[in-house]
Amino acid sequence: MAAPAAQDEIIACLSDPAAFGAVDPVQRIDTHISALFLVGDRAYKLKRAVRLPFLDFSTLAAREAACRAELAVNRRTAPGLYLGVEAVRRGADGRLGLGGTGAVVDWLVVMRRFDQEGLFDRLAPAGAIPREEAEALAETIAAFHEAAPPRPGWGGAAGLAHTLETNHACFLDHAAEGTFDRAAAEALTAKSRAVLATQAALLDRRRDQGLVRQCHGDLHLGNICRFEGRPLLFDAIEFNDDFACIDVLYDLAFLLMDLWARGLRELASLIFNRYLECRPDVEGLAALPLMLSMRAAIRAHVAAQMARGAGDGAQALRARAREYFALAEGFLAPAPPRLLAVGGFSGCGKSRLARDLAPLLGAAPGAVVLRTDVIRKRLAGVEALTRLPPEGYSAEMSARTYAEQAALAGRALAAGQAVVADAVFAQPAQRAGIEAAARAAGVSFDGLWLEAAPEVMRARIQGRKRNASDATLSVLEKQLAAGPGPVTWMRQDSSGSKSETFRNALGKLGLSVPAAQGHNESG
Repeated sequence: MAAPAAQDEIIACLSDPAAFGAVDPVQRIDTHISALFLVGDRAYKLKRAVRLPFLDFSTLAAREAACRAELAVNRRTAPGLYLGVEAVRRGADGRLGLGGTGAVVDWLVVMRRFDQEGLFDRLAPAGAIPREEAEALAETIAAFHEAAPPRPGWGGAAGLAHTLETNHACFLDHAAEGTFDRAAAEALTAKSRAVLATQAALLDRRRDQGLVRQCHGDLHLGNICRFEGRPLLFDAIEFNDDFACIDVLYDLAFLLMDLWARGLRELASLIFNRYLECRPDVEGLAALPLMLSMRAAIRAHVAAQMARGAGDGAQALRARAREYFALAEGFLAPAPPRLLAVGGFSGCGKSRLARDLAPLLGAAPGAVVLRTDVIRKRLAGVEALTRLPPEGYSAEMSARTYAEQAALAGRALAAGQAVVADAVFAQPAQRAGIEAAARAAGVSFDGLWLEAAPEVMRARIQGRKRNASDATLSVLEKQLAAGPGPVTWMRQDSSGSKSETFRNALGKLGLSVPAAQGHNESG
């Protein structure tokens, strides 16, 4: 058995193209727990022989077990990426290599190599993730969470409390060297404990309902890639069940926090809302501010730890740590919930405007967008893009759809999240219904009624692709003929560009776009 120090020899061997029968240089990527060797169309991961508070790779047997666990865990989401486990052996001549029958000195996870430019932590900041791909990512995560096995022995309030106290200890450790202010660290922990106490029953109830599952555990942008034209989740945690067996919303919160921290609020909102359309989970949103804060807190002390021994890069890492710390504080002071309804006839641009306004409303990552187009399909038991027959638009079905939208809005508002209700709202009674939901929740209400020239709405309907709306030109003509009746909501012309409509809505609602966000005209 190779002693831990022998890994220097193993790393030297694997850094040589000859170990793989290759000619081109080996590209090596190092982390504190692994070394990755990229050569040809393969990637080989070596577990470092380390023992840390949260993992133990110090023995050969432990590293073999971890490699096999990593293979099993990641084949759930990336079966085409994770190929197998291979031994590093010492031959009869004393040389190290792959294959053969010599003594095993270490183990490798073997993966297919992918283009590093396809990592989402590179694509997202470059604005290279279109709306369709963002929604596909949300659908992938939702399907993964739906299939993940429940783990009732973990999670709940006790699970988050353990993480919270670990964060606190790390903050105090780094406060001693000046990275964090000790008083601020104590205040953040006290606030986190107080919020946790208010959400403890909810968290335990979610665990008992099976919503603590064997999740990814490390779901940030750097562990998502574009692979064979689809977003792929990889590098899930296999080495510590406390990190992986968590509430599904806490798993999602890592990605949402990562996007929010980078100023990618539109993308965070898109993923958040498409996930909720796939897995309606509005009651759990009451715990989301705490979950986001804890994810940011983890990133804060990890950055502080990385600064130790980082040499010239230490100052930048400590600055990043303080930015994450401030973000963790901010998540625990969310904006109050409010309800915005966006109505208008088919083709007026209401769904686009609702989507664009959502990141600016309420607590991070913005408002829950409730689209009757999607709710109607869910009530009918079909996918959002499946066209419904005429009976799907009967008066009875429409009444059910609007009632469900109002009920979902009330539940989301009660959980502390803002809501954007997106519907035609052609009838005064439908508009009155959503206004009543705001009154019942005790939150402020704004209604926007979009009006566009008929020829503009006709052109937009004809140009639709991959849209949940089943509206046709004949549907629009019926709407125009019937009219909306008396409208008390703020009227807005939406005949112009999407950006113009967006800017006008901001003025009416008293909103502004954070400097880091900007506004994307595409999509």
